Amino acid sequence: MDTQTIQDIAIPKLGYGTWQLEGDKARSGVSMAIEIGYRHIDTAAIYRNEREVGQGIADSGIDRSDLFVTTKIWNEDIAAGRHMEAMDASLERLGLDHVDLILLHWPLPELSIADQVGPLADIRKSGKARLVGVSNYTSKQIGEAVDACDVRLACVQCEYHPLLDQTAVLEAARRHDMLFTSYSPIGQGELLDDPTVKELAGEHGVSPAQIVLRWHIQQDHVAAIPKATSRGHIEQNFDIFGFELSEEAMARLHGLAKPDGRLINPGWAPDWD
Repeated sequence: MDTQTIQDIAIPKLGYGTWQLEGDKARSGVSMAIEIGYRHIDTAAIYRNEREVGQGIADSGIDRSDLFVTTKIWNEDIAAGRHMEAMDASLERLGLDHVDLILLHWPLPELSIADQVGPLADIRKSGKARLVGVSNYTSKQIGEAVDACDVRLACVQCEYHPLLDQTAVLEAARRHDMLFTSYSPIGQGELLDDPTVKELAGEHGVSPAQIVLRWHIQQDHVAAIPKATSRGHIEQNFDIFGFELSEEAMARLHGLAKPDGRLINPGWAPDWD
């Protein structure tokens, strides 16, 4: 498993995402993913599956120290300044005494960045999260957040795949030695029929999804958290460490970016880069 070291903590560059996984699917998916070899698990309070994710972790029997677990504080709790209460509720649902990373799920336009990220310092100092960070922040907001928080931010999580140019946010993350975690890393399936992706998959004898995931983890300071429910897809997504993409192949995939490549853009989203 490739890792990225942030603040002396090795973070697996391939994780298991649980967005839209509910009930037994979340529980069994997490347990299967850990059995297959994943050591990075991503969830969020708004996913309404933290309890099942925690049960899947418990079912796996893995030593807690071998896992990197991320969850996120939802907007309503950020707006109300209930960061610590939200952290405690997430830990109760997960059945854990700490997470490895806590993120603010979205930036809120009605609050200053300082008011939003400031309470993360108390969470970090309490030991309830080893690392703290943000999600869906622009490059400008990342800079403001770094300046406003009394502890170092470790991660920004955003949508990223070859259809979406995230150069500005990636540069901000690297400048501040933060991990960039890609959600919807396969472009919600839109890339699987792309001719370039299919051609590279044929050349390497792997699936289109494996090509795109390999593109992610070969980038400095980038991790990816694909979601899958079937054992076959969970295994396939993990099997990306036996081949390497050339610089030319990486460039061809970067070249797929297009102006309308963003797929996740709710009404509360910031003014993207």
